Amino acid sequence: MIRTYHSGDEAAFIKTWNESMPADGITEKVFISRILVDTNFDPDGILLAEEEGRIVGGLVAIVRKTPMSGTDLEPASGWITAFFVRPDARGRGIGRDLMDAADGFFRNRHRTTVYFASYTPNYFVPGIDRDQYPAGAVLLETVGFAKLYQCAAMDKNLVGFVIQDDVRRVEVARREEGYVIENLALPYVSNLIGFTDEEFDPDWTRAIREALKSGVPLSNVLIARHGETVVGFCIFGGYDGVGERFGPFGVAESLRGTGLGKVLLYRCLEQMRHVGLHTAWFLWTGEKEAAGHLYLRAGFAVTRRFDVMKKILA
Repeated sequence: MIRTYHSGDEAAFIKTWNESMPADGITEKVFISRILVDTNFDPDGILLAEEEGRIVGGLVAIVRKTPMSGTDLEPASGWITAFFVRPDARGRGIGRDLMDAADGFFRNRHRTTVYFASYTPNYFVPGIDRDQYPAGAVLLETVGFAKLYQCAAMDKNLVGFVIQDDVRRVEVARREEGYVIENLALPYVSNLIGFTDEEFDPDWTRAIREALKSGVPLSNVLIARHGETVVGFCIFGGYDGVGERFGPFGVAESLRGTGLGKVLLYRCLEQMRHVGLHTAWFLWTGEKEAAGHLYLRAGFAVTRRFDVMKKILA
């Protein structure tokens, strides 16, 4: 039987999730922050597979009730952020039943496109990790999802990290042109917000706002500026209080290719090392894109790959 979430399901939901996906387990705190208090939470979108009073699977479906930016509710779009079936309950069509129920949830809300799992702000992973969950990838394709693109998670060991001489030379050259890289200070907070609003996805501005509201120190944020104008930024420890989580990070489009981003990246990694962190990691970049190449040259290594998926509802 597929049913919707109701109060009292929390412990069984978390337990079944963790037994089904031990590589991506969650805690009660994560369940609250990324599901229950998400601004778009709808109990009808939390779908549970139940057998003889026991939860054996689940799925999280979301549509926007609150826009990320302006008034855009993305009225045609819906997202599945997670789905799972207990190992001892697989092979009986439960995953397919959950997906069919999710289709009904989205159709009832007039959605025509469904994504896995690129929802912001509270995603768990960007897409399906085929190496970790091959059966999950097959299920997505069976019910009509197709790959949009692949992204990569990367990690870097910071033990012994030092900034290379060639990066220092680039920094000197940019400094002579008037560019300064420094920790975020109070007079530049509003400038930074304005810069990210103009240059990047709304989720990046939200991430900075939420980080600063939660008490992340200004020293965890580095900016590049020219005079009073912020032209780049980098942050660590901004998500869920996890100090070693790196990003977001970006430079004005007009200044990409100048080496400013490289200097900002290395300075941020140096700052992470100075506060005692041993690794830096993030979940989402284009491995073959310019940013991906920059990370790889800085010593990051790919640790997981995710396929972001899309389905058109018939």
